[in-house]
Amino acid sequence: MPAKKKIYLDYNASTPVDPRVVKEMLPYFTEKFGNLSSDHAFGWDAAEAVENSREQISRLANCKPTELTYTSGATEAANLALFGFCQKNKNKGDHIISCKTEHKAILDTLGALENRGFKITYLNVDGDGNIDLKELENSITAETILVCLMLANNETGFIHPLKKIAQITHAKNVCIMSDITQAVGKIPIDLKDLNIDMAIFSSHKIYGPKGVGALYISKKNKIHLDPHEFGGGQERGLRPGTLNVPAIVGFGKAAEIVFFEMNSDSRRLLELRNKLETLLLKIEGAEINSKEANRLPNTTNISFKNIEGSQIFRRLNMLAVSRGSACTANTVQPSHVLLAMGVTGEQALASLRISLGKLTSLEDIEFAVAEITKTIEQLKTATA
Repeated sequence: MPAKKKIYLDYNASTPVDPRVVKEMLPYFTEKFGNLSSDHAFGWDAAEAVENSREQISRLANCKPTELTYTSGATEAANLALFGFCQKNKNKGDHIISCKTEHKAILDTLGALENRGFKITYLNVDGDGNIDLKELENSITAETILVCLMLANNETGFIHPLKKIAQITHAKNVCIMSDITQAVGKIPIDLKDLNIDMAIFSSHKIYGPKGVGALYISKKNKIHLDPHEFGGGQERGLRPGTLNVPAIVGFGKAAEIVFFEMNSDSRRLLELRNKLETLLLKIEGAEINSKEANRLPNTTNISFKNIEGSQIFRRLNMLAVSRGSACTANTVQPSHVLLAMGVTGEQALASLRISLGKLTSLEDIEFAVAEITKTIEQLKTATA
């Protein structure tokens, strides 16, 4: 392996755009550049491409194309969903239930709603990341209007039993929203079967372009949101503004590719992840977080005992790994996810999230293990 080659192992943060996706997008920058709101051939071509992409994405998530609203990504979708739903339903109640291990895009938006008078209950998790379903049920009151829980955790890969959670919430006549961003493209997603009311996800997690995502709103469950953006009326008035046609085309193509390739990719990545973890656990003091839980096939979160965490990343300069969420990766503080799971602050700082993807090879895994092992042993020697 070339000495200067850097290994990318941060696919949960973002993925490279698939060359087939780029090829699909290119004509919409130059030849088919029309505004889809224009009433002529260039606009009609753009409008047709946007609706074709909506069908491709809906096939991946098993929902109706008309249940999808384009956004700039999952964060904007979260804001549209949470603010829009709460505003629409504030006459029914002011209580929302979520979880301490949610993504910051959800937690920060809930914090903003809390500042506006809504009451938020944050469920605890155990050492693997499980919520107590009884605690969830007991937390629902007459004022509860929404439960907001992610499908798969972006830091540990832990998968919540979302279908069962939806059954509990609906039995109490409460709606449920889910951040499914990390799960889409890695495990099969069936929004009809899950029977959730709203969901959010992004293109750049499935080898599509950045800057485009989707908000799913169930028609069967008759969910309606108050709009919070105005001007133009695009996307049924919920998210107005001229649509980014090239990015949407890329999102659709990425969804089409992953629909057909996900199963074989996931099997391969699971084998690589198991190999990675087997080798890393040979390091004294290494622990896999959420090891025994149902997890995404590509994700490993590993902690090292009695190690100065800040030193790990300075020495692993040939590996692209992360402390946790990309949204907080530049902030040197313990992962809120690991802290909620009972991991100590010191050990949380000495933790790595390693996420694999399409381009990850066995050679990459072996190189990463060698680099991590060398670094941990050096740090142990330095502090001995």
